[in-house]
Amino acid sequence: MIIELKNRFGAIFETELLEEIAQVGTFRSVPAEVELMDIGQTIKGVPLMLSGAVRISREDSQGNELLLYYLEEGESCTMTFAWELGQQKSKIRAVTEMPSDLIIVPLSVMENWSDQYPSWRKFLFKSYQKRMDELLETLDSLAFEQLEKRLWNYLIEKKRVTKQNILHITHQTIAQELHSSRVVISRLLKRLENNQKISLQRNAIELIGLV
Repeated sequence: MIIELKNRFGAIFETELLEEIAQVGTFRSVPAEVELMDIGQTIKGVPLMLSGAVRISREDSQGNELLLYYLEEGESCTMTFAWELGQQKSKIRAVTEMPSDLIIVPLSVMENWSDQYPSWRKFLFKSYQKRMDELLETLDSLAFEQLEKRLWNYLIEKKRVTKQNILHITHQTIAQELHSSRVVISRLLKRLENNQKISLQRNAIELIGLV
């Protein structure tokens, strides 16, 4: 296991830390579509990815799964470490996307490493920041898609009421009526134009292909 660790993390961690990981970590070679962690389970360790990829997702009350991000080679799910510090159970489901090799590091030793090894502390902060960025992108995407549907329905309703295919309305006015920002509305309108649903004109929007 030490060889695999050095090949993947040798440029990141101190030699002493690599040796400790090899001593306390558990190596696993896992096929695709294997559940490593489920929602509500007690978190006992954090994976260090040597190869492959792990799908991290959440689940709503209806059982629909929402993809949050992927863990890939050289990464770790430090979000689980943060949750464990708050004495919480897992809020995510982790399933291998493809055959993967990984090392499960016990949570009991990780907090001490943060004080002992600067490279580990830096790795945690960097990983945590990346996970947060990905979560924010997911949330933005969901909000963006919802707003796009609202915008499209808004335009169709405007057409129905005015009985005109060309709507003389500004992006700012739409933003105010949909409780959004002009920048976001402009981006969404551009996306609708690229999808050939509308044609943008000066202070006007033409709906294409609607009777």
